[in-house]
Amino acid sequence: MKTNAVRLLEAQGVAHEVRTYEVDEDHLDAITVAAKVGLPPEQVFKTLLVRGDREGLCFAVIPGNMELDLKALAKCSGDRKVELVPLKEVQPLTGYIRGGVTALGPKKDFPVFLDETAQLWDIISISAGVRGAQILLSPQDYARATAAAWGEIARFGAQS
Repeated sequence: MKTNAVRLLEAQGVAHEVRTYEVDEDHLDAITVAAKVGLPPEQVFKTLLVRGDREGLCFAVIPGNMELDLKALAKCSGDRKVELVPLKEVQPLTGYIRGGVTALGPKKDFPVFLDETAQLWDIISISAGVRGAQILLSPQDYARATAAAWGEIARFGAQS
């Protein structure tokens, strides 16, 4: 499967694997996706679009079993306050639909903040830019490909 995200990685010569899975429209959460691709939820990273009061839009990439720590991301991004972008705005801003959002190859490049727990893994899984496909790659390669800044931006809480 060739998505913009996959093409971008190939153009950069980044080693990766695409893993596809059966999509269930009612269960697009990272926990379900992790089970379908055969990885623990903490190794499958979800990409959230966030708006800051000073710096504007950015992507927050966090483990599937955690939630975004808004205060921590604000501190990392140079904002006083950040909030999740409403779902109806995500596709027009990124070109990606819920369950397929990735920081690789969006309509416009936004800063990327990657939770530091990614460094605990040899391989992490991120969306390939469509529902039903995940890209497995090293967290260091992902950080380089997206120019991500590392940060402690996730915390345990309600799983989504």
